[in-house]
Amino acid sequence: MSTAKIQHVSEEEENYLRMHLLMTGISSRAVRVLFDKEFSPVCLDATIKKETGKLIDLKIKRIINGPQWKLLFPRVGVPDSNTFDVTLMVALLRNLTKLPPPTYGYDNLPLSTDTTPTADLARIKHYRNSLAHFGDGKIKSTVFVTAWEDISGALKRLGGLDMAEECQELRSKHLDQSTVPWNIRGKILDKKL
Repeated sequence: MSTAKIQHVSEEEENYLRMHLLMTGISSRAVRVLFDKEFSPVCLDATIKKETGKLIDLKIKRIINGPQWKLLFPRVGVPDSNTFDVTLMVALLRNLTKLPPPTYGYDNLPLSTDTTPTADLARIKHYRNSLAHFGDGKIKSTVFVTAWEDISGALKRLGGLDMAEECQELRSKHLDQSTVPWNIRGKILDKKL
């Protein structure tokens, strides 16, 4: 398999690629740091069993879907937060902990001055949803700069200095076939043809 450079990618397409890598890679690990503080990995199975009633209610309300349910109650072994996606972790943090909700709720972008852990979760959720609406695989640079600063600040607060350094590295890293996920790479190449 070739590791050729991705040719003829516009700045807006590169912004999208960087944001996608940030949101699918670093953000889930940063959320997991908070998640594992609230739900200690050694107690996760017991906590889930204790909260089964609430979890059933979340499943009925479609806050937790079938595949996520299987991660919470695996046929073999015990649940492992390393298999949980951001959506599931945020749902559990939001519904099973005593963390105070962000000032404007989880469904709105918090003010930049609100740097509480739950505001950072709402921030990540907001930008993940926004990324899904950039169907053309492009993000304007003005939008990208603001979003990147907002998200990388949240990831630093949630995940620590190592994740802040990863954000910095990803911001300037040369993107080629080996760093861009196949599904995103295909999206851009299809548009170029």
